[in-house]
Amino acid sequence: MKKKIFFATLVLFTVLLNSMILIVSNVILKDKLSTAREKCLAEHYVIASSLVGDMQALEQRGNPVEENIDSLMRLYSRYLQGKGGGLAVSFSGEWIYESPAITVEKKGIFPQDTGHSQERLVYLKNKDNPILCVYGSFPAPFQEYGLLYLGDLSVPIRSWRQTKNILFLAGAGIMLVMAFFLSWFLHVIFRPLRQISVTSAGIANGNYGSRIPVHGKDEISGVARHFNLMAEQVEMQIKLLAEAAEQKQQFIDNFSHELRIPLTAIYGYAEYIQKASVSEEERYECTEFIMSECGRLRHMAYQLLDMALLREDEGKSGDCSLKALFAQSEKVMQMRAAEKGISLSYELTQDYVVRGNAGQLQMVIDNLIDNAIKASQTEGEVRIFAYAEKTQIVVKVEDHGIGMEPEQLFHIREAFYRVDKARSRTAGGAGLGLAICEKIMQMHHAGMTFLSEPGKGTVVKLSFPIN
Repeated sequence: MKKKIFFATLVLFTVLLNSMILIVSNVILKDKLSTAREKCLAEHYVIASSLVGDMQALEQRGNPVEENIDSLMRLYSRYLQGKGGGLAVSFSGEWIYESPAITVEKKGIFPQDTGHSQERLVYLKNKDNPILCVYGSFPAPFQEYGLLYLGDLSVPIRSWRQTKNILFLAGAGIMLVMAFFLSWFLHVIFRPLRQISVTSAGIANGNYGSRIPVHGKDEISGVARHFNLMAEQVEMQIKLLAEAAEQKQQFIDNFSHELRIPLTAIYGYAEYIQKASVSEEERYECTEFIMSECGRLRHMAYQLLDMALLREDEGKSGDCSLKALFAQSEKVMQMRAAEKGISLSYELTQDYVVRGNAGQLQMVIDNLIDNAIKASQTEGEVRIFAYAEKTQIVVKVEDHGIGMEPEQLFHIREAFYRVDKARSRTAGGAGLGLAICEKIMQMHHAGMTFLSEPGKGTVVKLSFPIN
């Protein structure tokens, strides 16, 4: 593209420049020829007038003009000899005098039919070395005589040719300078395009962090800016895809791990019952363990089904009273807390209303309280309270249990991740509860944040936008 523009522009400029030089050369040539014509006409007039006077003087003295024409013309020929010009005189259509400057080659320039008109003829002859010819007849009584003046054009023609050569040399110099600046200009203009090409090639090869330096505010700079924006979007989407792929792979790995443990145990106990000689008591214990592991698999399947069936449109079904949610939670969770000797306290200064699906929000609150009970020590306390904060309604679940490290806080929203794997497995958890809660909160355009310190407990904050 750059080469095509360079050569097309250079050819166009060359044609225009040479055309201008030819036009100027023709104008100069016409001007020089016009000056030479006026000069030849003036000299022809002066010589003809002077010659008529001399011829009249000869006749008055009784001397024939024809016999003395050579002596009369010798002085004028000597006058023109240094100027490169020549003279010739005709009488009754025949040439009776030719100056020495008129060689044999120049005789072809004489007019064939002169007549007796006093109107002067001006014409050019001899294309290789042009000669300006001026011919005119004398006035009466010498109308049968005519004078031909040959003007030398070698000097003006030579001057014009030198001027023309200088113009073309100057044009060639201008073309070289033009070619240099055009090449530099195109190099500057196409620099962003080259950078776009290099950067796009880098992005195609996986270097998504490549960017183009932007200078100026022209159209190409605008293209570079938009290309950078596009590259940023591509990089962001690639990162999101990579994160999603990593999360999916992590999910599959965790899911496989979670399935492997209970299935291995179920297969082992079933094989033991089948092949070993066991008592009824041992058989009962094995079946109890098999049923327990099957129940854990069923619970995991239900949780996965819950995650798959969650829909965003279900998260906007109506107004939900926090007072009603707290009351329902207290009925369900109080018994579970009592089994571990945990004290539950619900605090609500007024009945706040949030927009959403009551069943899903109930699931979030119960799940968080259940996690708080599991993390708390015997005779501990779990506090649930709500309040309004600027443009949000906040629900907090606070415990004083084992707490979590920052690294654990970073992963707790991932499916199948468990802070204490041994404890969670004993309690029947699969690490899906917080992943489900996170998805529900996203569907309700609400936030869920965690604040925790090891040995001091955890605070979970749910932030709902006010309707």
